[in-house]
Amino acid sequence: MTERVLLALGAAVLCGVVVGSQERIDTDMNWRIRQEATTNSQVMPTLHRLTDVYGPRLTGSPNLEAAGRWAVDQMEAWGLTNGHLEPFDFEHPGWSNERLSVHLVSPATDALVVEALAWTPGTDGPVRAEVYHLTLPTRLTGGELDSHLDGVRDDLRGKVALVGEHAQVGVTMTGPARRREDAQLTQQLNAPPPGPASGRGGRGGRGGGRGDPAAEDRPLTAREVETRVAAFLLEAGAVARVNDAGRDHGQIRAFQNRTYDVNQVVPTVVMRNEDYGRIARLIAFGSGPVKLELDIVNRTHPEGRTVHNAIAELPGTDLADEVIMLGGHLDSWHAATGATDNAIGVTVMMEAARILAALGVEPRRTIRVALWGGEEQGLLGSQAYVKEHFGTAEEPTAEHATFGGYFNIDAGTGRARGVQVFGPPEAGEILRDVLAPFRDLGVIGARTTSSRRRGGSDHTSFNEAGLPGISVQQDPIQYGSYTWHTNLDTYERVLEQDAIASAISVAAALYHLAMRDELLPRFAPDAMPRLPPRPPAR
Repeated sequence: MTERVLLALGAAVLCGVVVGSQERIDTDMNWRIRQEATTNSQVMPTLHRLTDVYGPRLTGSPNLEAAGRWAVDQMEAWGLTNGHLEPFDFEHPGWSNERLSVHLVSPATDALVVEALAWTPGTDGPVRAEVYHLTLPTRLTGGELDSHLDGVRDDLRGKVALVGEHAQVGVTMTGPARRREDAQLTQQLNAPPPGPASGRGGRGGRGGGRGDPAAEDRPLTAREVETRVAAFLLEAGAVARVNDAGRDHGQIRAFQNRTYDVNQVVPTVVMRNEDYGRIARLIAFGSGPVKLELDIVNRTHPEGRTVHNAIAELPGTDLADEVIMLGGHLDSWHAATGATDNAIGVTVMMEAARILAALGVEPRRTIRVALWGGEEQGLLGSQAYVKEHFGTAEEPTAEHATFGGYFNIDAGTGRARGVQVFGPPEAGEILRDVLAPFRDLGVIGARTTSSRRRGGSDHTSFNEAGLPGISVQQDPIQYGSYTWHTNLDTYERVLEQDAIASAISVAAALYHLAMRDELLPRFAPDAMPRLPPRPPAR
């Protein structure tokens, strides 16, 4: 990467000021940012710390707390100031897995590949038991499900429950593209903005229609089935539960017990599809008693009810009360070390701030890094921060008026290809001009959105409040297909060159917004898109 970026420096300077642009691009600063990023990169050492040392970083866990403290200390060592942790309520104890092994012990012996489901109990020592395959008919009403489960209740006592049919995951002959085509991105990012009516709230949920008949008389949703099955297994005396990961090549996505209460479920693991299929076939073909041995050590952490966002700043000068932010979520799931989701996003943002600090910049506006907790459980950290500091467009705090934009990265290791900003067309035009000098790094352009719908990642917490959240658009690489939330999300899956390129473009855009005379344009109060209706509770 270093050689390639430096070779492009001359060309980058020549295109530093876009023809027809109203933005005055600091080509000298862009040059210095490239030099610092490629000569003194701290991307991989930072990523190592966040993954190998502090991964996984499940919300409420000691690892996440330690990662946040380290990040604050490291940013202050780089020259940032006002480093601190800001608390918010998670409302659940933390959880971590300390030891996990599952073996087939009859009719053959083998080690099996599994991950623990978060917020489930351990086995209190090794447990050896026969396996019972619990399958469920589809589209059951509540009464039908209860009748079905009552019929197998006695079969489950003292057994390991293999829950669900084995998912048939075929051989993949072709895979999704690793890079996004320039032509496609150019069309997407540089298209004319949508009309004024676009994005002013969503369509809302369905009307009353059929209503919500009693669960005993209508087909249950998948979540309702899961809730009843989990409670039934505990009541029936099953010793453990095994779920099918349902993905190819050993991928496992292990999420959580939705109650967050380890006393409401049995010890539960998610098994790779290949091993799950083997166990299911041994039972189906009658190949003798099928037995597993499980040894699971999980811990709960009461102190994890309070989680922290990690904050640090480069102080502003004449416009110090105005703030430009950047960040990403520091928390991860627990099946791996959370490298592409989202240690590398955090690393890129820390690196962008480090570059500016190393160059000794004195930004007019304050530049603030925020590393969020609780994103995977519903954007909890950024939601709490935005509520506390900014309020909403309808009920703003004093800080709402002086906010200049928040850059977010949360889509894996792929290089930055453009941005999407919540705001009027003028905001997109400015960011398009600012990013134009980095076309050689693959940055194509910018687009705007008027949606205040929450979801996806932390930039939408800002959008929802009527503030300019800026989402960095990235090449997919293997994010959605292999690493997102899986046991394969490790340090080895990160592309250093792409991360350096992203840090360069983010640092340059960040610096520009911190230095320009005016804040990034925002929707005027009378043009502010409406909040979408909240979905009805079920």
